[in-house]
Amino acid sequence: MRSTNLERKAISTSLLATDKPMNTFKILTRQAVPGMVVSEDVYTKDLNLIIAKDTVLTDKIITRLEFYSVTDFSVYSDEVTIEQEAEYMENTFYRKIKKSEAFKRFRKAYQNTVNQLKDTINDFTIKQKEIDSEQLLYDVSKILYESNTNIEVFNMLHCMREFDDATYVHSLNVALICNIMGRWLGFMPDDLEVITLSGLLHDLGKLLIPNNIISKPSKLTDKEFSLIKTHTTRGYNVLKNKSVDKRIMSVALMHHERCDGSGYPNGLMSHEIDSYAKLVAIADVYDAMTCARVYRGPLCPFEVITLFEDEGYLKYDTKFLLTFMEGIVETYIHNNVRLNNNMEGEIVLINKNELSRPVIMVEDQFIDLTKHRDLYIESLV
Repeated sequence: MRSTNLERKAISTSLLATDKPMNTFKILTRQAVPGMVVSEDVYTKDLNLIIAKDTVLTDKIITRLEFYSVTDFSVYSDEVTIEQEAEYMENTFYRKIKKSEAFKRFRKAYQNTVNQLKDTINDFTIKQKEIDSEQLLYDVSKILYESNTNIEVFNMLHCMREFDDATYVHSLNVALICNIMGRWLGFMPDDLEVITLSGLLHDLGKLLIPNNIISKPSKLTDKEFSLIKTHTTRGYNVLKNKSVDKRIMSVALMHHERCDGSGYPNGLMSHEIDSYAKLVAIADVYDAMTCARVYRGPLCPFEVITLFEDEGYLKYDTKFLLTFMEGIVETYIHNNVRLNNNMEGEIVLINKNELSRPVIMVEDQFIDLTKHRDLYIESLV
């Protein structure tokens, strides 16, 4: 089989050294830290190579693994430990947001909603009550009420990363992103409610897996890995016995499926996947890739757009993906950014054919990133 560009790219980052230790163990992708060394080739479900053995992990490689929904892989055991926490200098852009009065109001509403979300979801997962859809939607609307624009929602979400309740926080973020996507797509009010609830409940099955496994910072057993991957079917099995829209059930089951058949649990192809599950899949992976980690702050949205453009059109529904990317990029027009050569300027024009490479005005000069391939947006400022 001929090597793809992606394979060659992965192989080119491999270590040349051959004296690596033999001891290895598996980690979850969310436990990965730059500096770890991959001990086995990492493939997609359809056997395309993503990362080659002996590759040194970087932030971009970790993001690519999340993009491909790789849940776990093996690393050498004497490399950077997964318990290690590295300090990072928080981006000035997000530091300013955190100091604003708008953020303080948003944070209060957000925390209250996370707490309410826990109570409401626990009522029907543990106490077997019916889902209180009206309460869930009301909780989400309170957060949206605290945001004047879409850009505020995205910027605020990128700053809301310090809570311990990771599953609830991620689910709330995905619901908010789905709500915005639904509006960009022109959803009617009833459909907008369904997609918002789908985002809130897509990871419901994780709450049925012991928290000591979900949040375990150390080595997981093969049995524990297999258990975590059952969250899609577990969530579906809870919802199928409730009075909820069938699309919400399908989202819980299918949000890790991919249009090229590389997803799980059933390896479905595009025409077999519920359309709402395709939409939630994009919001899900975007939130996972942009979230802050122990060694860095939130990832720049334009880095994620670049990855979607390079490798996403076969995996995600093109209609949803293009609408989402255009919405994100248009959200940040007139925002100031820093390029990789440290020049700073304002986004003034979107290039429809390459959304990750807009036109930037630096002082009195216009820089079209489609014509300057060595330059790219490194961060928001």
